[in-house]
Amino acid sequence: MRKISWIYLGTAMYMIFGLYSYAYAIDSDLTRRTLKGIRGVHVIVEDLQPNIKNYGQKSSLSSIQMEKDVEDRLQSEGIEVFTRDRWLKTAGRPLLYININTHDDKFRVAYDVKIELRQIVSMEANPDIKTLAPTWSINMTGIVGVDKLDIIRDALATLMDRFIKAYWTANNKESKK
Repeated sequence: MRKISWIYLGTAMYMIFGLYSYAYAIDSDLTRRTLKGIRGVHVIVEDLQPNIKNYGQKSSLSSIQMEKDVEDRLQSEGIEVFTRDRWLKTAGRPLLYININTHDDKFRVAYDVKIELRQIVSMEANPDIKTLAPTWSINMTGIVGVDKLDIIRDALATLMDRFIKAYWTANNKESKK
């Protein structure tokens, strides 16, 4: 039984750390400068994985609730939240993308909460090519018991604090917090 749990945990860690092979932005002075001049963002929270939805019902963990929490937090800090239509008409199309990747073994959940600010960028080698890509990001990884999934929401709130601080640092203002 224990061996199976370690296999699940090892698989989860591989999924979290080993499968990312795309360009990755972080929270640094350079990436914070990519937030300068952004007047607001559109928010997308990826749907939670089915196994977590079942556990999450007990702890009110849902992508819909987390998206509402994120939007409310941004607005309370003076950062505008764009509707999809407004976002499509906004230069650079700034998108706050949130993904929570999880793996469980019926007793514990390994998680990785990731926030990315994505926007339209062009290729230096071919400026005609433009794509939506992450220019700033941050993540938090951990393991919690299935009865403590609120810790994942707390992790998201902590990362939102960091995004808001980075946003206002880039735009020469103090966060309200």
